[in-house]
Amino acid sequence: MSRQYDVTREEVEAAWKAVRRAGGRAGHDGQTIEDIEKDLDNQLYKIWNRMSSGSYFPPPVRTVKIPKANGGERKLGIPTVADRIAQQVVKSKLE
Repeated sequence: MSRQYDVTREEVEAAWKAVRRAGGRAGHDGQTIEDIEKDLDNQLYKIWNRMSSGSYFPPPVRTVKIPKANGGERKLGIPTVADRIAQQVVKSKLE
């Protein structure tokens, strides 16, 4: 059974604008910011619907290795653009 959450379409749209301004690369699904923009209303609706109904689950994160100054490497997780939007909604609510 899922729970209802108070997430508005306006919050999702504001989160989208913040993610778009920040830029960034695609996650494991390969979907870019430009891809989201091509079907923006539908994409934002899906995120809002899943978040407000309590059925949102984050997709896997793409992992890339970043070289360190000392010659080693560290792993960096790159979430999907849609997940970055969802994270931004949560961040805004917490702040």
